[in-house]
Amino acid sequence: MIHTLLLNPGTRPIAWATWQELVILHCRGLIQQPMGETVYRVRGGYSRDTGARSLVEVPSIAVVAEARHPGDRVPLPRRENRELYRRDQWTCMYCGGHFDRRELSRDHVHPISRGGLDRWENVATACRRCNRVKGGRTPEEAGMPLLAVPYAPVHAEWMVLTGRDIRGDQMEILRAHLPRSSPLRHRAPRVA
Repeated sequence: MIHTLLLNPGTRPIAWATWQELVILHCRGLIQQPMGETVYRVRGGYSRDTGARSLVEVPSIAVVAEARHPGDRVPLPRRENRELYRRDQWTCMYCGGHFDRRELSRDHVHPISRGGLDRWENVATACRRCNRVKGGRTPEEAGMPLLAVPYAPVHAEWMVLTGRDIRGDQMEILRAHLPRSSPLRHRAPRVA
C-alpha cells in the first residue's frame, strides 16, 4: 500500500498517511496543496443537490495546513527492531554479514545488566551468533569492535526508516531533509 508523504506548510516532512487518513484530511479542508502523482482515486456518494459523484484524488505528497514539524525536540516513537535493522542495513555491526530478519537481533552495546540504556545510541544490529558470543560484555571486553557507531535518527531519517514502498518523488523530498552525513541519503527508494 502506498502512503502519502505529508509536509507542513514549510514543506518539511511530518508524517505518513494512509489513503483513508488523506481522504479525511481532504474532507476537513486541511490539504493545502497536493503534490506528486495521483496514487489512488476514491469515489464517494452522489450529491443530493447536483447529482455529481464525489471524487478524491490521493496524491503521493500533500502539504497540510497548520501542521507543525516534530523536529528533533520530540522523542522518536518507540524503536522497533525493523527500523533498527533498516538503519543498520540488515548488517551485523560486529561481523559485517548481511542477514535475514530471522537471523538478526538487537544488541545493547553497553549491556542493560550493567547500566546501559535502551536508546538508539546504545543499540546495534547483531546476528544471533555474534550477540550470543558478546553476551553481557562491552564490545571492548568481548574483543568485538563495532563496524559503525550507533546513532539516533533525526526526524527525516525516521521517515525513511518507517516508510514502506517509498516512491521516487517522496524520497527526493525526504533526501533533501536528511543530514549530509546520513547513510540513508544514498539509499534508493523502495519502489512501489
